[in-house]
Amino acid sequence: MFSQRYGYRPVRQAIQLESMDERLKNSLWNCLEDHYWMPDNHTRTLHSYTDLSQICETLWRNYFAHPVDTLPRGWHETRAKLRTFFFSAAQWFQVYDLIEFVAANDNSKFAIARPIVFRQDVNEVLEREMSGYRFVGEFITPITFQTEIDEIESAMTGKEQSVTDHLHSALNLLSDRNDPDYPNSIKESISAVESLVKSTLGTEKGTLGDLLKELERRTPLHPAYKSALSSLYGYTSDEGGIRHGKSDTDRQVTFEEAKFMLVVCSAFVNYVRGTIGI
Repeated sequence: MFSQRYGYRPVRQAIQLESMDERLKNSLWNCLEDHYWMPDNHTRTLHSYTDLSQICETLWRNYFAHPVDTLPRGWHETRAKLRTFFFSAAQWFQVYDLIEFVAANDNSKFAIARPIVFRQDVNEVLEREMSGYRFVGEFITPITFQTEIDEIESAMTGKEQSVTDHLHSALNLLSDRNDPDYPNSIKESISAVESLVKSTLGTEKGTLGDLLKELERRTPLHPAYKSALSSLYGYTSDEGGIRHGKSDTDRQVTFEEAKFMLVVCSAFVNYVRGTIGI
């Protein structure tokens, strides 16, 4: 998409941290549909669905804190109330509360594995839609934090256009919901660091490893910091040639790795800028 390719979509929209767009909300509702909600039937009473009746009564008592005698008898009416809350009343964090609560209160004796499969399917949705949260065990937990978003945004606002372009490309490749490209996202992240160091030293030649040695001579770069970046650079070179845009690795490069590299490289860009005053 144009907005993704050229960086017009803000980082906070690309990585959904304290928000939830329509695609993500729809997909989470579909998970509930697939695993818990029965077909909308005007004639069936709620209590004709044993597991569903138990879950809804628990929702009424302990999630909504409604009087239990306001729980509709018909599944059609109950489903309509749940849908209205989910799509019209719930804030983004209340949607996550509901998803977590339903899985935690599934006590079915006939579908013991259902909450496990449900959480797995929810995690697939959360990754695909670039949510900053995942089920870790029984709890929905942030895997992206505000400080990480701030690092990326700050790194993208510098005056070195090549650095900004690489970071935008890394984010866009990471957040493409239809065809994410994690290896090339990593390549673009490390290329942003390489570009910044070359710009700082006024050269177009040399590997990042060699350039970091020269940068260390000119700025108070801590040896451990330099060593860490050199190791990450070696990782991008060794993992099936990620730094050269190859993706024929022996194993799948994950979202978590690509996000980690984007955050770390953004932080290093900000560190160098702050150290040398650019």
